[in-house]
Amino acid sequence: MLEFRAMPNTSSAKARARKVKLLLFDVDGVLTDGKLFLFPVPTAGPASSQVVVEAKGFHAQDGAGISIARIAGIKAGLITRRNSETVALRARDLKLEQVHQGIRDKLKVLHEVLRAEGLSPSEVAFVGDDVIDLPVMRNCGLSLAVANARREVKEEAHYVTPHAGGDGALRDAIEFILKAQGKWKEAVEKYIRDST
Repeated sequence: MLEFRAMPNTSSAKARARKVKLLLFDVDGVLTDGKLFLFPVPTAGPASSQVVVEAKGFHAQDGAGISIARIAGIKAGLITRRNSETVALRARDLKLEQVHQGIRDKLKVLHEVLRAEGLSPSEVAFVGDDVIDLPVMRNCGLSLAVANARREVKEEAHYVTPHAGGDGALRDAIEFILKAQGKWKEAVEKYIRDST
């Protein structure tokens, strides 16, 4: 049985957010709404052969948020249990610094990322939605849960986003971190200038 800690107050979460240099997140249920669309597509082989194509929906505000985070000096990456070419395509599009798919032991990957980036756990934030994310959330400086996360995840998070996964939750996490660091307005203005 999992033990739950009381959710820290917002000032504690803001203090933790001030130290963040890397934002990691789950995909299904965080970057997406958690729904998986699987489409069988016939192949040129035998009549019964087919491949399955996976489709996911991503929120444009999350992508803009990652660009704003990069402007503010925050790196970003994902750690997910599933393997998906759709996710690989989105990760390339977003220029994520860390992309880890097909991961059963997310905590092990967190430790590898910390070594590779030369960071301490207190300098990393993780956004999750389900119990598989708890080991990473418990071992990073700032743990965030999306609004529609499972109860256990919300109870252990330092901050819960106003929006659900796939509906701008990652953007909420980025705004929370950058506002705590006093970098939000300047990064947004630079993002606007660079976009015009």
